Amino acid sequence: MSTEIVSSEKEIQNTDPRIKLIAAKMKKENYKADALIEILHTAQNAYGYLPMNILKFITKELKLPPSRVYSTVSFYHFFSLKSKGEHTCLVCTGTACYVKGALGLLDEIEHKFSLKPGQVSADNKLGVQVARCIGACGLAPAVVLDDEVHGKLTNEMITDSINAKIK
Repeated sequence: MSTEIVSSEKEIQNTDPRIKLIAAKMKKENYKADALIEILHTAQNAYGYLPMNILKFITKELKLPPSRVYSTVSFYHFFSLKSKGEHTCLVCTGTACYVKGALGLLDEIEHKFSLKPGQVSADNKLGVQVARCIGACGLAPAVVLDDEVHGKLTNEMITDSINAKIK
């Protein structure tokens, strides 16, 4: 089994340019275990989430027990072990957005795209998330669609905005 992991790691290094970013970060940090969080951030930025084979690669290169890497990933909310989708839709459910119709937006997304918060479409094109507050209360109800804040949305507007992104 260990030879399978080693060969897949070599395959990763030879075929995936994102691994070069992670390897460069580890080299810059002198392969120190203290840099684990920064290295995980680099990996997550490269992949959008943390695939298990990448965690194994980081574990091996930093000479850390897998439990330390996994516990770090699972402790910090920023890190994700699942893909969040090619496009992300983050619906604010803070007080102002809630009062102005955030739940209606979530219902519309569920109805039109068959996705509930925390789910990703089967084709990995769209992921839906919720946040307690994104700090855009004056734009309520607000949604962050691929790092762009959209405010004062109606159900029709959210559907049109998402369709424009995923098509």
